[in-house]
Amino acid sequence: MKALFTKKSKNMKRSALILFVAASLMFCFAFALVPLYDIFCDITGINGKTKDIAAKESRLVDQSRKVSVEFIAYSNPKLGWIFEPEIKRISVFPGETHRTAYLATNLTQHDSVGQAVPSVTPGLAAKYLNKIECFCFNRQELNAGEKAKLPLVFYVSPDIPKEIHTLTLAYTLFKSTSEPADK
Repeated sequence: MKALFTKKSKNMKRSALILFVAASLMFCFAFALVPLYDIFCDITGINGKTKDIAAKESRLVDQSRKVSVEFIAYSNPKLGWIFEPEIKRISVFPGETHRTAYLATNLTQHDSVGQAVPSVTPGLAAKYLNKIECFCFNRQELNAGEKAKLPLVFYVSPDIPKEIHTLTLAYTLFKSTSEPADK
């Protein structure tokens, strides 16, 4: 009888160890998933992520075709701002630099800080939209009731595949968790 309990005890300890190791591996995998996904998106160009650095301006212009670029703006209601593109759509030659802006108005009674997060659709086109100057590179500080014109200078790479005729550049504006620099 004692041998039976010893065998059960060994089996229970072994099972517990296996479960602990499996749970630890799953926990580690969960933490590694986000960086692995970012690497996968960088390699494949999916998910519509754009680079958060300014692009270089020297390139050739492809005047044999035009690409339509649509601009969309979303604002988190907790921010209390009106946020919209200056223009809704523009037709561009790949390689040609264009300047536009988004407009923001702080409707609240207090100063606040917003941060814009860009995305491009179709996702594969994100690597062909290059921002030279973008308000999304920095936090935007607006005083109570203040309005601002947020600049965007970009070009569509001449390497963009011929089957992509339209890009949509969307910005979602969120409330920044940090206070303005002067406070």
